[in-house]
Amino acid sequence: MTPKSKTANSTTLIIERQTLEPPTENGNENSVYVAGGDYKGIVVNKQAVGVTNGEVDPAHLCLQFRVFLVSAQSGKHTQESRTLQFWFVDTLSESEHPSVAQEFFRELVSPQEFPRDYVGFMKKIMKLMLSKYPTIKKIEVELKQLEEPVNLPSRPSDTGHILFTLLPYKKISWKSVSTDETVTGQLVELTLEKVLELIESAYPNPITVTDIAKEHGWDPSAVEVKLKELQEKGVVKAMEHGAFTRVVHQDTQIQVVKQMPTMASAKQPTIAIITAQYCEKLAVDSMIENKETFVRYTTVGTASSPDATDGVPRVTCRFGESNVYTLGNIGAHRIVCTKLPTVGHTREAMTAAGNTTTRLLGTFQKVDFVFLIGIGGGVPHYTDYNKHVRLGDVVVSHPTPLNKKYIYIYCESAKTNETGDYHFETKEYCPPNLCLQEIAVNLKDQSENEINPPWQTYLKEGLNILINQTEHDFKPPPPESDKLYMAIGERDVIEVAHPIAPLDATYKRTNGCPRIHLAPVASGRHIARDDQLRQKFAARFGALAFDAEMDAVVESILGNCRESFAVIRGISDYKDGSRIKEWQPYASLAAASVMKSIICAMDPPTNV
Repeated sequence: MTPKSKTANSTTLIIERQTLEPPTENGNENSVYVAGGDYKGIVVNKQAVGVTNGEVDPAHLCLQFRVFLVSAQSGKHTQESRTLQFWFVDTLSESEHPSVAQEFFRELVSPQEFPRDYVGFMKKIMKLMLSKYPTIKKIEVELKQLEEPVNLPSRPSDTGHILFTLLPYKKISWKSVSTDETVTGQLVELTLEKVLELIESAYPNPITVTDIAKEHGWDPSAVEVKLKELQEKGVVKAMEHGAFTRVVHQDTQIQVVKQMPTMASAKQPTIAIITAQYCEKLAVDSMIENKETFVRYTTVGTASSPDATDGVPRVTCRFGESNVYTLGNIGAHRIVCTKLPTVGHTREAMTAAGNTTTRLLGTFQKVDFVFLIGIGGGVPHYTDYNKHVRLGDVVVSHPTPLNKKYIYIYCESAKTNETGDYHFETKEYCPPNLCLQEIAVNLKDQSENEINPPWQTYLKEGLNILINQTEHDFKPPPPESDKLYMAIGERDVIEVAHPIAPLDATYKRTNGCPRIHLAPVASGRHIARDDQLRQKFAARFGALAFDAEMDAVVESILGNCRESFAVIRGISDYKDGSRIKEWQPYASLAAASVMKSIICAMDPPTNV
């Protein structure tokens, strides 16, 4: 270890592998400390004089994280940035650099053995390099105190975070601070937003006051008060038997029908688009021209007479049997878009989603291509800029280079074997025809050579259409809200900086333009909430995004003999897309804009 530089608020040190001569009687014994015992092989230079090998090559990888500090004497909070730059031995392939650095970092900041002071922090780095990571040639460490105002970290998820405490003699300790919003028994506050969220999730199915109240243990009379407020705002409307549904504000006529009207062959859609959340359907609808929407309720008995105020027939509906179809044009193609009823982690919900898909494909039998469009959770690569998925990016389902057997993979269970490794039971899906994926490859290649890829134009056009949607804000959230955390224990996380673009990067991010990634999309309740397990699964199967369980929908598509389908996920968090509401509308719009780019690049239909 060698001190490189020191300022009033920062210290930089170098830890590298070197062959050094042993100290002599009047030689270098006064300039180095030579460790013994458990630390044999470690040499600490007292001064930075002619010690390094003059290496000027840029670092292969860089990792940065922040430590939150509080003085035990004054109680004042400060923040420190710690940056690790990595150089690797020549025999280690470039593709292995990220995984080695990431595993090294996980072990370094493990909460069970986190270094309690600065000396311990540096000693652990040296010990790890010496004993476990021989392929790391050099690490440069910068410790820098930040002067910006300190806001203690809060993470809207189901894990905690690390809070470091600075004692008078700069000894660092940590404790886990829980920010669990899903603790068993914790009450969810009854708000207009939460009630509207449940109604939008169930749409096009009506939902009763009783069902809304049961969802979070609310008082039915209090729910009725909120529903009255939403009715006065004009965003929900009453159905029979105490049920409510969403009022759709769009530039299209909504027709309530018992059966879909007969369509001429030229108007039959050849492309179906399936969404699961209300904001996802709004995003897709903004890409469609000449829209007309049909809501088909399955009735019990006879529909009542139209309401005098909104002209919509009052009907009694069975759960899971209502359908909404928006028809129109995207480019040269006729399309139909639907929204699934509530998609959740119950088999009832998934069965309903599969049945909705089957009814869609049975109703529109000329559909040859199917898109699943909406939000998802990105798989971050903490050290690899080119593979790193950020909020607002888009992942298009695509086979991995080494395994072309699946574009969508569902994890049924995860079990540890005798060696401690995980065994994943999976269901893997791949369309017989990968023509949509081939178009996505061409679009990605074009985007790396063009300043304005087509989806950027479609995104702006969709945003202009949706700008007056008062209940959903489709504008991109501020970039600083894209927080990246790494799980380092069962309930501990650490905030990590996003990897920066290397100097020789051929394709760099453009602010306001989603970046396309091509990789399998994954799902499964067994891995959805476990950060480390999800990372292991993603690494093994090459997935770059997770979504809500859509396996029943994909099975319905293949079971109905549709040979071409694609799953497109706009990234709204780093789990399964359902955690951070702030990014969901924009991520939905990003996914829809990439979908439109693919559709407009398809050959015109011939079966008209």
